[in-house]
Amino acid sequence: MPFALALTALLGLLAVFQTALIFGAPLGAFAWGGRHRVLPARLRIGSAVSILVYALIATIAWDRVGAIDVFGGWFSDVAAWVVFAYFMLGIVMNAISRSRPERYTMTPLCIVLAGLSFFIAMGYGELASAI
Repeated sequence: MPFALALTALLGLLAVFQTALIFGAPLGAFAWGGRHRVLPARLRIGSAVSILVYALIATIAWDRVGAIDVFGGWFSDVAAWVVFAYFMLGIVMNAISRSRPERYTMTPLCIVLAGLSFFIAMGYGELASAI
């Protein structure tokens, strides 16, 4: 469960960040390629969708470790690996960003999220194994 907790905490911080972007905070250099200081409407919608994706990822993580039962065994097992692949892609996409702040902030964050999601996908931290 500590991996799911850490993943959820980091996703929560990202959700706060995305919320700030939605409301016009001048933090655009850290997101969406860093081209806009304040995000235009279409990217603000993207930030809102990102928050929903973070919630889904957290739900998958908690389901995978057995803390909740939303999806059922096989779905959360497969979905956890999809989440891992998503964060691996995030590493690449952030690493090639033209925005230095995005590269230096979001790439390491995605590395941590990928590591946590890997351990969750592998089944480490499952409640059944702790009992």
